[in-house]
Parts: sequence; C-alpha cells; structure tokens
Amino acid sequence: MSLLALWLAFAATSQAFYLPGAAPHDFKTNESVPLLVNALTPMLSSSSEEVKLKSMVNHDYYDSRFHFCAPSGGPTYQAEGLGSVLFGDRIANSPYDIRMLQDDGVCKQLCIQRDIPPDDVKFINDRIKEDYALNWLIDGLPAAEIKIDLRTEETFYDAGFNLGNNEGSYRDQPTLNNHYEIVLKYHKPTADTYRVVGVLVWPASIGGQQDSGSPSCNTDSEPLILDESKKQTIRYTYRVSWNESDTAWATRWDNYLHIFDPRIHWFSLVNSIVIVVFLCVMVSMILYRNVSRDISRYNAIDVSEDVQEDWGWKLVHGEVFRTPQNPLILSIMVGNGSQISAMVGVTLVFALFGFLSPSNRGSIATVMMVCWSFFGVIGGYVSSRVYASLGGTDNRKNAFLTATCFPTAIFAIIFLLNLFLLTAGSSGAVPFGTMLTIVLLWFGISSPLSAIGSYFGTKHGGIRNPVRVNQIPRQIPPAPKYLTPWIATILSGILPFGAAFVELYFVLSSLFASRAYYAFGFLALTAGVVGLTTATVTILFTYFILCAEEYRWHWRAFLTGGGSAIWLIAYGLFYWATRLQLHSFSNVVLYLGYLLLLALFDFVVTGTIGFLASYWAIRKLYTSIRID
Repeated sequence: MSLLALWLAFAATSQAFYLPGAAPHDFKTNESVPLLVNALTPMLSSSSEEVKLKSMVNHDYYDSRFHFCAPSGGPTYQAEGLGSVLFGDRIANSPYDIRMLQDDGVCKQLCIQRDIPPDDVKFINDRIKEDYALNWLIDGLPAAEIKIDLRTEETFYDAGFNLGNNEGSYRDQPTLNNHYEIVLKYHKPTADTYRVVGVLVWPASIGGQQDSGSPSCNTDSEPLILDESKKQTIRYTYRVSWNESDTAWATRWDNYLHIFDPRIHWFSLVNSIVIVVFLCVMVSMILYRNVSRDISRYNAIDVSEDVQEDWGWKLVHGEVFRTPQNPLILSIMVGNGSQISAMVGVTLVFALFGFLSPSNRGSIATVMMVCWSFFGVIGGYVSSRVYASLGGTDNRKNAFLTATCFPTAIFAIIFLLNLFLLTAGSSGAVPFGTMLTIVLLWFGISSPLSAIGSYFGTKHGGIRNPVRVNQIPRQIPPAPKYLTPWIATILSGILPFGAAFVELYFVLSSLFASRAYYAFGFLALTAGVVGLTTATVTILFTYFILCAEEYRWHWRAFLTGGGSAIWLIAYGLFYWATRLQLHSFSNVVLYLGYLLLLALFDFVVTGTIGFLASYWAIRKLYTSIRID
C-alpha cells in the first residue's frame, strides 16, 4: 500500500514537472503569438528514390538576396545554445502579426518588395530549383506541411515548407510562394488559457499585379513567375486560421515524430541481433574447442618429461606482449576513442530517457560537447594506462598529446569546412564566438581533466602481463593472405557495418537532409550490437594471427576493429550517388568533409573497442596456461 500511495503521489505531482526549456506557454485571448524564422535549408521533398538532395548549404532567412519582409528596425536574432549554433540555427523575429484567436481567416498583406535586381531574382530561382525550404517556429513548434507516408498511408507533419515550386511544367521557370496559409491548432487546458499544439503552413504562389491594389489571398489565381531579365516586385501576404484541437500540450510533438516504415528499423535490428548472436556462438565454439584443448594439452605436459616443441599461439607467448611500434600514437588513439565512446553512451542514455526534448533545439549537440569536455579525464586515464602497459616511459608527452593531438586534427578539419561554408555564403558557418567557446571548452575543461586522468593513470601504472617477454624477438613466418593487415581490416568491417547500415541511412538523412532523428531506442540497440560485433570479430581475427605465429597484434587489433569505417566511406559514396545531386565544388567538399569526420570518429571508436577486447582476451588466454 505504501508503494501505491507513493506512486499516486508521484503521478499527482508529475503534471507540474517539466524539463528545463520545455514548460508550456499559456496564451490569453488577443495575446501576441510570436512567429520566429530560421535559416533556409535544402530538403528532400519526398521519400521517393528519384528525389535527390541538391545542396549542403544553409542560408540566413534575412539574406539580402531573398528580399523577405523584415521587422521595422531590422531583425533581432535569438540567443541560441552551442549545439543549436553548430547545427546551423539562426533564429530571428519576424513582422508577422499573429494574436491568439484574432483575425481568423483575414487576408493580410505583409509587405511589398520592389525593384528586386535580376541577380537576386536568379538567386531566388536557383534556390527554388535546389528545393530549399523555409523553417518557421511558433511556441517552439516548427511550421510543417501535412504529408502522407505512402508505405503506411499515415499522415504526419513534415517540418519546413517549400520556398517555391519547380515541378512539372515549372521545372525551367519555377514559381515563388509569396502567400502563406497559416493554420494554428490550439488546446484549452482551462477556460481562459490556450496552448499552441500544432503549426501548419500551406504556401501558395499568387501572381498578377504585385505593386498596387488591395491584397489578394486567392490561391487559385495564376502563379508568380520571376523574370530574371528585369527587376521584379513581390507582394507577400498571409492568412491565419485557428483550429481547436484535442491534442494535449504534452503530446503535441507526436504528429511531428513520424518513423518512416518502422518495420525497416525492426528488420534491421532483428537482423543485427541474429548476426551478433551467430557470431558470438561461432567465436565461442571456436575458442572453447580449440583454446580449451590447447590449454589442456599444454598444462598436461609434465615438467619432468623431455622438452617438447610448442606450436600455435603458445609458440609466441614470449613475444605477444612485446612493445609494438609507435605505442605513443596507439595509446593516444585508444584514449580518445574511450573518451568519445563514453560521450556517445551518455548522450544516448539522456536521449533514451527523454531529457533531450525536441523543443530544446540543438540539445543533443550541446550534451555531446559538454560530455566530451568532462570525459577528458577518461581519455587521459585510459591513454596513460595503455601507454604504460605497452612499455612507454614518456608519460608527460603522452598526457600532452592525448589532450591535444586528436582534437587538433578534428578542429582543423572543421575549420577548413567552415571556410568553405563562408565562401559559399552559408549561414551555417560557425561564428567566431562559437569557435572561441569550443576552444575554451577544449583548453579550459577537457585538457586539464585529461591531464588529471593521465596523472592517476600513471600513478596506477600499466597492467601487469601474465608472461615474460623474450629478449630476442623471434622470426615471423609468412601469414595467409586473408590475415594481411588491409585485407583483414576490410573483411572484419563487413559484419559490424552490416549490423548498422540500415540505421545509418536514417542518420545520414537527418544530418544532410534536415530531417529530425528521434529513433534513439533503435540507435542505442544498434550501437550496442555494433560494439559487441566489433569486439567479437576482432578477438577472432587476433586469435587467427596468433595461431599464424604473428605476434604483432596491437595495431592489427585496432585496424581490424576500425574496419567498419572503410565500409562507412563506401556507403557514404553510394549515398552520394543515389540520394545527392551536388553541382558546386563547395557542396562536394562539404559532403566529403563531413563524411570524413564521421568515418574518423567511427574508426577511432570501433578501433578502441577492438583493441581493448583483444587485449582482454589475450590476457585471459595466456593467464590460463602454464609457461615453463
């Protein structure tokens, strides 16, 4: 009964609990409902395979070349979080006059933009041909269009709406949408308060006389086609309609969060689980039958008997813990991989428990940056202990490079991509202030914590090896071709990539096609399956190379674990060929740069998993035998 009373008390108070930044706003009648505008983004207008993404560049809504109506006194930009800025949000106020339950169905003129030069007209038409979309926000909800999922025939809200129309007969001469039918859905929690629970926009193109006469909201009139050979005039109009809805404020995002054919996610997940179960069983059988038999045979040899020649993986017991080439670089990679793995894991946990609300824009990127900064202590600790275990002695150099080497490479790539964004005139270019904030997080939090982790890792020292290392290294016989480093790396990456490639499609669509991703349950399970598959495959290949008397397993384990990055790049190129249509050099460089970053992160994380799994397995293996 006490548990029931506690649960009822929690249920009674839970209605008053909201996450930070996600509390509802109660509007009164005639209260102003602000309409905020965000950057224009390229979009996939449908899920058809024939529709391709045509640009990687975002544009500020108040870019002077668009000639959108601006508020009197100029636009005021909203203060955004770190993650929101990194993902290209540039949110500002607008001149739209919307008041709760007022002017229902009244046609209003927003402004008339006169004498638009031909160069700007061409710029607008080019953006229409590239399927750019407008992104508005009202009370934290994105303005959307109602669409139908052709697979499931379900209706959903698709955030963003087209700048114009370039389909069918308008492919060569697109039309500009200069009228907006705005439908606001509201819910009444009390008799005199109202909450916005849905924002729908139907854009339309209204041609005819633009600079005189009364405004018209007749969407059946001829469309507005901009002539690039002379100056143009555009009249912008809008009409607001209010519809009461039964949707509660707490569930207003349900219409936006639509999963395209969830059976694909389930099929991918079940397929991945079957793969990893089969792989684990296969590896367990191989290791149990062979290793157990070998251990029993080795330990059965009586010390009083004549010396017998070792064979297989026991033959290299005096070499297997020999210091590899470049142990400093390897330890730095493993340390940074551990730091990124912890960051991804904690971020997924926050997302799974619903702490990263979609109304709090950029919250995922913000949490990732904060976790990366504070988990510098993990990177420093793991790197220093691995370095000591591999026989390294220059601990200060290891601590310094762990905190600076990999982040510097990532920052350099991002800086170069940012230069291309600036030259392309993109609003998605990271401002100098945000860059400075990232550097401060790096040097002010991550680096000191990495140094602290390195101190404690050095203090604990390296992991003691179960067998001694011979003074003179033994000769290595030629290995089978399938165990050569690059062939083994490519082969080992097939199964981890196969467990994740379906989910990878949705992640790439979210990153490049401005589609919200929220299937974090599928993503977390897929990440777990990929990690387990990577560890299992790497242990298997490490056992094979030890049986081939190849004791230089350290870098091979890291490369074998990171083999899925090669397939990630291959799939990224396939995605480019099938889902993208990039014409400019800047767009190509931006896509390949982002793909390189994804592959680099994947290589470091999965390589770390492979190395640590192999190190654990080898220690277990050589601890189980008796060395004479």
